[in-house]
Amino acid sequence: MTSLFDFGSKVVKDIKHETDSEAHQFLRKYIDDRQDVNESGPTIPGILHPGGTGVTYCTDRAMAKGYSYDDDQWANLGQGGPEVGPLPDGPPRPQNDRSENYTMRNIDKINNRNILMRMFVSLLEEERVWQGWQLSSGMYTVIPEYTTYSEVLSVFKGLIPIPTALDARDRYRLNLALLKREIENLNLSVVIASNPRNLTGQCISGDELRDLVHLAREKTTVILDEFYNWYQYPDDPKELGTSLSGARYVEDVNEVCIIHVIGISAKYRLPGWRVCWVVAPKNVISAISQSGSFLDGGASHVLQKAAIPLLDYERVQQDKISLQIAFRIKRDHVLDRLEKMGLKASIPPVATFYIWLDLKGLNSPLNNGLTFFEELLKEKTICVPGIFFDINPSHRRNLFHSPCHHFVRLSFGPKLSELDRGLDAIERLLKKYRETPHLLGIDFQPSPMRN
Repeated sequence: MTSLFDFGSKVVKDIKHETDSEAHQFLRKYIDDRQDVNESGPTIPGILHPGGTGVTYCTDRAMAKGYSYDDDQWANLGQGGPEVGPLPDGPPRPQNDRSENYTMRNIDKINNRNILMRMFVSLLEEERVWQGWQLSSGMYTVIPEYTTYSEVLSVFKGLIPIPTALDARDRYRLNLALLKREIENLNLSVVIASNPRNLTGQCISGDELRDLVHLAREKTTVILDEFYNWYQYPDDPKELGTSLSGARYVEDVNEVCIIHVIGISAKYRLPGWRVCWVVAPKNVISAISQSGSFLDGGASHVLQKAAIPLLDYERVQQDKISLQIAFRIKRDHVLDRLEKMGLKASIPPVATFYIWLDLKGLNSPLNNGLTFFEELLKEKTICVPGIFFDINPSHRRNLFHSPCHHFVRLSFGPKLSELDRGLDAIERLLKKYRETPHLLGIDFQPSPMRN
C-alpha cells in the first residue's frame, strides 16, 4: 500500500514563478554576483563590469558539471558553432546581378561585427538613436534576437531597448507593415535586421526583402547583418549555391543607405578568423574608416591577405553547395529525431544552423528553458535557454514573463556524431521526465566560481 508520505514525495511542483525554481534562482544569483561590487572587493574607479552573454552563463554552468572542450563524452548543442572539417565535395580547407554598382570605395574591412556595431552607433545622432531603440530591434530591433546586439549597443548609455516580440504566427518574420508604421509614428532613422536570423532560422527573402531594402528610399538607414546568408536549404536542387543578400535589390548604392555586414568566420566555418567587411554608400564607408581609426584599428593585414584565395568565385560556389547539402542533411536528421521524441519543431529552420524549440508541450518543470538546460547538463549536453535571447531579461520582475521562457536553442552545427550524442541525452532526459518527473528541477550543482 502506498503511504501518504510516498505519495507526497512524488508530487511534481507546478512552477509558476522564478522564486519557485531552483534553475531560475541560480541565474538570479549569477546576475546579482556580477552586479554586487562587494563580492569581488573594491571597484576600480571609473570602470564598470560588463554583462555576460547567455552562452557564457551556459558554459560556466556546464563546467560546474565537469564539461571541458576536449571531452568527447559531452555534446555542445548550445554555442554549437559549425563543424570545421572538410565536407563531402567541398574544396580543401585553408591552413549578384548589380555587382557593377559596387567599387572599392563602397567596402571597408573590420575585425568583427561587434566592433562594427559600435562604430555605427558612434556615428548616429543621439536623439534618433534613442527613438529607434524605443522600439526594440537594433535601432529598431525585435526579440528573440542575437543578444550581442544588446550587449554591444548598451555600451552607449543613451540607448534604452524596449523589446517587441516577433510572433510565431508570422513564422518569426519581421512584420514590414508594422515596421513602416513605427518608422512614421516614431520617426525612426535606423533599422537593424539580422537576415537570416541567428536563432529562429528564419529569413526575409524575395519581395519582402526587396520591400525592406526599399525602406531606405524613405530616408531610413537599413543595416543588414548577413553573416549567415550561405546557410540556405532550398527545396529545388537548382537553387543550391545561392546566398541571401539585399544587395540584389539595391539600384544605386550611393543614393540609398543600405549597409551590408558580412564576415569570413561563419561562412567558411573558420572560428577565430576575425575578418568582416561592410558594403555601403561611399560616404558611410568614409565615416566608418574614420571612426575605425580610434575604435578598431583595422582588420589584420595577414588575415586579409590569407582570405583572398577563399574569394575565388568557383571556390565560393563549391563551398556554398557542399555546405548547404551537408547542413541540410544534419538539420533534417535532428528535426526527425526530435519529432520522434515528441518535440516537433513548430517552425523548422529554413536557414542558419539553429533550431528554436518550443517546450510548452511538456509539463512542469521541464517546460521552461532554464530547467530543461540544467537537467540536460546532468546528461552531459549543453543547450541555450531561450530567455537569453530576450533583450535584458534580467531586468524583468519575473523571469517567467519572458516571451522566450519556454524555448531552448539547439544547434545542428557540430558533427553528426556529436549531434547524436546530444540527441541521445535528450532521449534519456525525456525518459526521466516520463518515469520520475518529481526528481526533476532540483539538486543542481552550484558553479564553484559563483558559490
